[in-house]
Amino acid sequence: MRIAIGADHGGFDYKNKILAHLKDKGYEIKDFGTYSSDSCDYPVFAKAVAEAVAGGEFDRGILICGTGIGMSIAANKVKGIRAALCSDTFSAHATREHNDSNVLCLGARVIGDQLALDIVDMWLKTDFSAGERHIRRIKMLEDV
Repeated sequence: MRIAIGADHGGFDYKNKILAHLKDKGYEIKDFGTYSSDSCDYPVFAKAVAEAVAGGEFDRGILICGTGIGMSIAANKVKGIRAALCSDTFSAHATREHNDSNVLCLGARVIGDQLALDIVDMWLKTDFSAGERHIRRIKMLEDV
């Protein structure tokens, strides 16, 4: 699985922890930045990751900022992206199984390190159910 990852300054440290975790698990990853904890604009990184996923270059994306809210708003502006902000493993599982989310957003100032890794693991290992009602609802989202 190919994963695009990006963060702003608020998510920089978490991004590096998640990168190391995913590399240990053998995922193919591209880091879209930021590359320091200097203040920066989260929409730049959200757009880069979302466009890479929507364009098919990557299977999924992970975005991290202080709350995850800004990243999720920005990523969802890109056609074909279903970005989900998750703060627990149940939501991470449900958004993959029911919504076929393709971008995970995390808030570095909201959740702890280990919980973030657990959420990432749950989100990556959960498949889309492909149930008729879920497919129908996803198609409806494309028309919104």
